[in-house]
Amino acid sequence: MFVDSHCHVNFPELAAQMPAVLEAMQREHVTHALCIGVNLTELPSVLGLAADHANIYASVGVHPDHEQPPEPTVDGLVELSRRPKVVAIGETGLDYYRLSGDLEWQRMRFRTHIRAARTCGKPLVIHCRAAADDTLAIMREEHAADVGGVMHCFTESWEVAQGAMDLGFHISFSGIVTFKNAVALKDVARRVPLERMLIETDAPYLAPVPYRGRINQPAYVRYVAEEIARLRGVDLQAVATATSANFFRLFGVSERAQY
Repeated sequence: MFVDSHCHVNFPELAAQMPAVLEAMQREHVTHALCIGVNLTELPSVLGLAADHANIYASVGVHPDHEQPPEPTVDGLVELSRRPKVVAIGETGLDYYRLSGDLEWQRMRFRTHIRAARTCGKPLVIHCRAAADDTLAIMREEHAADVGGVMHCFTESWEVAQGAMDLGFHISFSGIVTFKNAVALKDVARRVPLERMLIETDAPYLAPVPYRGRINQPAYVRYVAEEIARLRGVDLQAVATATSANFFRLFGVSERAQY
């Protein structure tokens, strides 16, 4: 049994073929998926999929790359967090790779999400790219450890993983860990304790080997688990069981398979 802890099945590439997406999940024993909110404008599509499908859950947040209004507020995010099947706040965080210049607005938005998560008591889904020092600093300053969460699509160093785990966060690996040149990330995947690990697709992006370059989907999360099992020299079922249990515990979701 596998769980996709981070995907965007509301994006057009996947939303138009949801019956096939769900069928593939069932065939590959992917029992649950968390559909991640990236802006407020498209949030209704995320909430709608969660409402329509028993095994799809939702998060609410505004991605750090998204510059268009409306801007999230603490009260607004808390109110949205009360919607049915919303289990997390995010995707939020910092991204200094795609954007440059004065990014104080990005840091303030990140703080807004952490404050909302602490208010509503739901975990955070954090995006971090080329901004590890500031990300961890703000997490500490805003007491993100009070709610915990996950560092999604992790691509940073072992030291950054340690810093996040010290704050009670899980480390989530995507299809990137299957890429041949992801040598440093493979080493992190060997070292993160299974009880602090999640797996994800970030679909429709970052399809794992052997589907690299194609449209990703939640069913492919098993290939992430297979690579982690290979790297650690453990049985695939050990990775599947641990990462699924971590998901259910972190997000307060029933582990009963629902298709």
